[in-house]
Amino acid sequence: MSTYQSPWMTEELAIFREAASRFVEAEMVPKDSQWRQQHHLDKEFWRLAGSQGFLCTDIPECYGGGGGDFRHEAVFFEEQWRRGLSGMGQGVHSITAHYILNHGTEEQKQRWLPAMARGELIGAIAMTEPGTGSDLKAIRTRAVRAGDHYVVNGAKIFITNGYVGELLALVVRTDPEAGARGLSILMLETRDLPGFRVGRILDKMGQKSQDTCELFFDEVRVPVANLLGGREGQGFAQLMADLPYERTQVGVQSVAMMEGAIAETVAYVKQRQAFGAPLLELQNTRFRLAEAQTLTRVSRVFLDHCIAEVAAGRLDNATAAMCKYWTSERLQSVLDTCLQMHGGYGYMDEYLICRMYADARVARIYAGTSEIMLEVVARSL
Repeated sequence: MSTYQSPWMTEELAIFREAASRFVEAEMVPKDSQWRQQHHLDKEFWRLAGSQGFLCTDIPECYGGGGGDFRHEAVFFEEQWRRGLSGMGQGVHSITAHYILNHGTEEQKQRWLPAMARGELIGAIAMTEPGTGSDLKAIRTRAVRAGDHYVVNGAKIFITNGYVGELLALVVRTDPEAGARGLSILMLETRDLPGFRVGRILDKMGQKSQDTCELFFDEVRVPVANLLGGREGQGFAQLMADLPYERTQVGVQSVAMMEGAIAETVAYVKQRQAFGAPLLELQNTRFRLAEAQTLTRVSRVFLDHCIAEVAAGRLDNATAAMCKYWTSERLQSVLDTCLQMHGGYGYMDEYLICRMYADARVARIYAGTSEIMLEVVARSL
């Protein structure tokens, strides 16, 4: 079978992929076990990734970024996730940067984006609250204007990069009577910030090396100059505008993990003996893997279309929802097949396929659940 090549790949992107692959193999793979045990990546690694040009690759050079587009982000994602490296909250970091790029004032862009590209400010997004998930209109964290500051009180939960994050895009309610129009985004520089507290790193089913935390705000004073875009009430619209970017990221993660899982499983069933022959010689093994490969290829072709559309600034919300729904759901199916092919070893955490299986489950939940994705698509009919 001929090797499939994504139509958006170029010679320059192929060179970038080679560099990303070498970086991931040298700087991430050897540390994955340590990061899983400590439940976060080291800040020093983020600084290194920034210095090597792997952060904010699609942010313009005038703001310190790489000057590329979403394809560069996708390449670095793929090189991590196909190896089962789920700990780096690069996606959240990049989305935070795009909130600033797309909605921030010129002063805010110049102030924060270069430091994010260098890895000196690690981005995080705080939307979800203990009683609020997909229903952002129910957000209760409050920001009250007091002179040239806002005073913030509230709590957030399930925050990726919550432990290492240094620049927090905090969704707050600035008008308690205005529903979705009463939401704003405040950018918090969290180092030594009075009243800001990081709670425990949550003990998750998977993605053990990714720091997912509770955050608490007790009379936290934030300069008015840190209001994203400089106008109150724009938070909901700002969040919605960048959903295609975020949801395609999940698609990239999902397909890369599917492709990595199949490669890992094919290698396993070629060497694993059963009934005097390699598992791959059994018709059931071949048919199940053929089905998984077909689902993966179909997902890849659709994802490649979406990657190109994001890079061109054309991807609509409904298609992004389709991408996120389809790839995350197929990921679960493919990984279940791959784990089954490993037998009892597939249930052991020392095997990559076991870690992938646990890491993958949340893909159907974060960035909007599968049910929310179907609702988005249904509304477009």
